[in-house]
Amino acid sequence: MKIRRFEPQDENAVVALWEACGLTRSWNDPAKDIARKISDSPVGFLVGCEDGEIVGSVMVGYDGHRGWVNYLAVAPSARRQGYGGLLMAKAEAHLKQVGCPKLNLQVRSVNESVLAFYERLGYTREERVSFGKQLEGDES
Repeated sequence: MKIRRFEPQDENAVVALWEACGLTRSWNDPAKDIARKISDSPVGFLVGCEDGEIVGSVMVGYDGHRGWVNYLAVAPSARRQGYGGLLMAKAEAHLKQVGCPKLNLQVRSVNESVLAFYERLGYTREERVSFGKQLEGDES
């Protein structure tokens, strides 16, 4: 798998990937998320390609305090090949390069296979309560 920066012509394939991976929600417009990421920090939006097709993605952000990962996805047909680990390694390298001291991420508590994936990569569950507040109607 070759990892590169997201390009605008990748949008439809990335949204289809997210849908295939169950990452989209009816209340959350993926096109708006992509547009926001591109306008904020396009260097932190990566895709993984195999034979010309997008089979993975990850959005990486850094707020000056913590790094964050969103939309880590690997196509169901491309799983169990180490692609998720490669994308996370690239995300971590990006954050280290910008001086980020710690990476945080959120996983839905019922998503046991993803929780196990991150634990295999050395992530630990931390006692936190996640709060959220909608500032626009398309987020949750």
